[in-house]
Amino acid sequence: MIDFEKARMTMVDCQIRPNDVTDRTILQAFMDVPREAFVSAAQKPLAYIDEDIPVSSDGDDRYLMEVTSMAKLVQLAEIKPDSIVLDIGCATGYSTAILSRLCNSVVAVESDEHLAQRAGESLIEGGFDNAVVVHGPLEKGLPKEGPYDVIYIGGAVSELPDVLTGQLKEGGRLVVVEGTGNAGVARLYTRNGDTLSGRRAFNSAVKPLPGFEAKPGFVF
Repeated sequence: MIDFEKARMTMVDCQIRPNDVTDRTILQAFMDVPREAFVSAAQKPLAYIDEDIPVSSDGDDRYLMEVTSMAKLVQLAEIKPDSIVLDIGCATGYSTAILSRLCNSVVAVESDEHLAQRAGESLIEGGFDNAVVVHGPLEKGLPKEGPYDVIYIGGAVSELPDVLTGQLKEGGRLVVVEGTGNAGVARLYTRNGDTLSGRRAFNSAVKPLPGFEAKPGFVF
């Protein structure tokens, strides 16, 4: 029988803390949220490995992001207790559950209908009552519920669409990994009036999200 509480403690102490995640509220969120509740029964023994966990129902390859990169992205976002957060690509809802422990409310968008339903059910069962999941295209976000203080993108992108960055509030922050594999870089974008400024934060190799592929350029 696996002691999941001990596994969570080990995850925080051995995977997250050593990678410069120092915010106590974030560390506590990872301690409180049962990652095993957001994977299949067969995957529960693997819930706390420091790797991406495949969760696709069919079609696009989808994963729960490994927790080291996820925790660093969440810390980069500087989420406040009164923040309204948009979670792009929530998969089974684990990221949404973590974010819900840090903010006022979180809206998650998931393009896989089966995963969206599964995430919604898991969040309700876990008592995460300040979170909601909406089925829809990831790259379009959810403008009708915005603007947002924070947008968290749960996977790598090749191109960041204006329709998504336009959903940030004044002073709002967006965190994302741009590029795939060893070329991946985590970036923080901040909106100031009509200007969106960005800065490089750290190298990060995470799995790509569907819908954010670079559009082919014009060829003569």
